[in-house]
Parts: sequence; structure tokens; C-alpha cells
Amino acid sequence: MRVSVTELNNQIKAIVESHFELIEVEAEISQVTYHHTGHIYFSIKDEGSTLNCAMWKSNANRLKFKLEAGQKVVIYGALSVYTPRGEYKLIAFKITPAGVGDLQFAYEQLKKELLQKGYFNEENKKILPKYPKKVAIITAIPSAALSDMLKIASKRWPLVKFYLYNSLMQGENAKFSVVENLKKADKENYDVIVITRGGGSLEDLWTFNTLEVANAIFEAKTPIISAIGHEVDVLISDYVADKRASTPSNAMEILLPDINEHFFMLDDLKKQFDNKISHILHKKEQELINLKKLYQINSIENEFKNKFEELRLIKMQFNNKISSIIERNVIMLNSMQKNFEQQIIYLINKKENELNNLKNQYILNNPEKKEKKGFVEITKNGKKVLLNELKKGDIIKLNDTKVQRSAIIK
Repeated sequence: MRVSVTELNNQIKAIVESHFELIEVEAEISQVTYHHTGHIYFSIKDEGSTLNCAMWKSNANRLKFKLEAGQKVVIYGALSVYTPRGEYKLIAFKITPAGVGDLQFAYEQLKKELLQKGYFNEENKKILPKYPKKVAIITAIPSAALSDMLKIASKRWPLVKFYLYNSLMQGENAKFSVVENLKKADKENYDVIVITRGGGSLEDLWTFNTLEVANAIFEAKTPIISAIGHEVDVLISDYVADKRASTPSNAMEILLPDINEHFFMLDDLKKQFDNKISHILHKKEQELINLKKLYQINSIENEFKNKFEELRLIKMQFNNKISSIIERNVIMLNSMQKNFEQQIIYLINKKENELNNLKNQYILNNPEKKEKKGFVEITKNGKKVLLNELKKGDIIKLNDTKVQRSAIIK
């Protein structure tokens, strides 16, 4: 039987595709190419051989994880032959990780990727405000989770205002809805944004395990709380967000202060304040009493009294001193007077004695008493001279008690 190449390839194609309409292959991925058209081209291998594979865009969009060389996977698909080149390849309809679910594998894969990028680092976390005033909530409206949150918020801190953003929370388009609402809220200068929904299966919560939502949370400028599902549900959004709440209700407990605790705190502060004020007032009262005493002690009246007393004492001291001085001076004057009198008496006696002596000498030397008959006193130039002292031509005077005569010595 003679056939052309094309006919042979067509016959092979018909046989292969009819016998391998749906097959399940477990193998290791060796090479992967993500085409710009959205298709994925890759190859799989085992110990003995390799096989080229392709996954068209329609199925690739539903793939939960990224294909990488070295992954062990289970491929659900069909064999197909490309007639022009006589090549056959496995067309994948669905791919799951070998030994683990595709969602769990995708979760671990994205978690590892974002961890390496630093999305979970504590230094990238923004601090929640202590007393938020404006809070945006991104969730499905209405929902039981939202009702619980608002009920708790009204009891804990009724001063806060909430701004609601209705969003899809599950399904293929949910991640785009969440990202859109998150970007809108981030532009409005809210104090906090809360992304929340109630519990569900891993598939129901998958929106919050996507790269798109993780990027939007990481790039937001507003602090974000991720409050998805129940306490056991830990999602990628919980790791990336600035704060994880185990439940929607827990988000309000984390975000809002408890007004009752503040009332208790205010009561305690009031008691402390009252006690402090009472202590201060008592202390100030004692200070005023002491100041009053000091004022009374140092008042002007007392100052005058003290000054008058000082003046009285000074006057007394002065008088005493003056009296003492006068007394000493009187004693001194009396003593001086006695000395003066004694000196005067002494001088008088002395002069009297001198006078008596002079008188006696006068009496003794009185010429009248000394005069004898025939005797005269010879003076020359007013001085007494002896007779043998005279020379020829001297002019002399001869005196007695009654008569004086002049003579020339010849």
C-alpha cells in the first residue's frame, strides 16, 4: 500500500487521537515556555524518555500555580499529532501537582515567591492608628460577617465612621473586584482598610491567595487588616497585610479600643486625679499656713516693732555708753582737776619760794644795807668794774645809795 507523507500523518493522527482521547500522565516538567499569546509550551520526562506538551490559553487561565522545571505533576489531556511536521504532543486540559492538591501547591509556591521578595517582612508593615476615625471595609454587602463587625464596633468604639465597598469575594473575577476596590479606598485617606469575608472552603477563599491581591495590599499606602475566614484559615493576604485578624469580628477587636476599658481607665484616672489634687491642696494649705506664720513674723508691724526695739536697745546702749563716757570723763576731769590744783599749788609754792628767795636775796643785796661810809660802786659803760681795772682816760661813774657822780681817771 503506497501513501503520501501527508496521508500517513493523517492516518497516524486519526489513530492516535482516537485511541488517546483522554489520558493521565505523571511525570517531571523539564522545560517551560509561557508564550505571549497566553499558551504554555513545556516538556515532560521520566527516566527513559521525554514528551512535548502544550496547554492552550483557555485552560492555562484556570491553572492555579506556575509551571516550573523540576516539578512533578499529573497531566490530564489527550494526544494530538501536528500533521505538517509529523509531530505529536500531549495537549494538557488540567495539571495538578503530584501528591498534593493544585491549590495547596499554588499556595505554597506563591508564599515562597512573596517571602523571597520581602512581602512578609516586618519592617514593611504599617502601624495601625490607636484611635481610628475613618475605616473602609471591603466585603460583600450584605453579609453576616459585616453585620457582626458593625455590631461589635458600635459596642467597642461608636466614634468611628465606616465606609463600605461592595466587592465580589469569590469566583474567577473576585480578585479583580477586590483589587479595584482596594485601590479606590487607598486614595481616600482612610485611617485603616479592612478586607473581610466569612469562612468557606479553600476554593471559596482562593481570591486572597492570588498574586494580584497580594500586590495590591503590599503597594497600598493605607494600613490594611486582612480578616478572611475562620481562625484556622491562614491566607497569603494575611501574610502580606499589616495585620491579620483571625475572624472578621476579631478585626474590630484588634482595630478599635474598648470604650468600657477607657471608662474604667478614666474613672481610675479621676480617682488618681482627685487624690493628687487633694494631696496638692493639703500641701499648699500647709504652705499657706507656714507662709502666713512667716508673714506674721516678718510683717511690717513686726518689722517696726523689731526696729523700734532695736532703736530702744541702741538708745539704751548709747545712753549707757554716753553715761559711761561721761562718768569716765568726770572721773578723769576730777582727777585732772586734782592734778591741776596740785600742780597750781606746787607752782604757787615754788614761785612763792622763788619770790621769797629773791626777796631774801634782794634784802641781802640791797645797797642800802650794804652801804658803808666812804664806799661807792664803780661802773664803766654800765658795768661794775674793779678799781685796778681802770686806765688813764676811762670815764666812770661813782654811785652810792643816794648820789651818782661821773669822773675821769687821770
